[in-house]
Amino acid sequence: MTALDLPRQQWRTSTRSVGNGNCVEVATVGRGVAIRDSKDRHGPVLTFESSAWCAFVASVHTV
Repeated sequence: MTALDLPRQQWRTSTRSVGNGNCVEVATVGRGVAIRDSKDRHGPVLTFESSAWCAFVASVHTV
C-alpha cells in the first residue's frame, strides 16, 4: 500500500518531533493505524491492527 491509496487520511507527526524531516507520520485507518516516512509522503505505508500498535507504543514508553 502507498500513501496515494489513502488520500483522505489525516496524517500527524509526534509532538516530540524536532521538525528535521526524520520522522514518521501516523493516521487512523478504520480499526487500525497506518504509518509512513515523512520524507516520502507518497511512498510505502505500513498498516497495523490497533492492538499491535498499542502494544508497540506501550513498549516504547517503558524504555
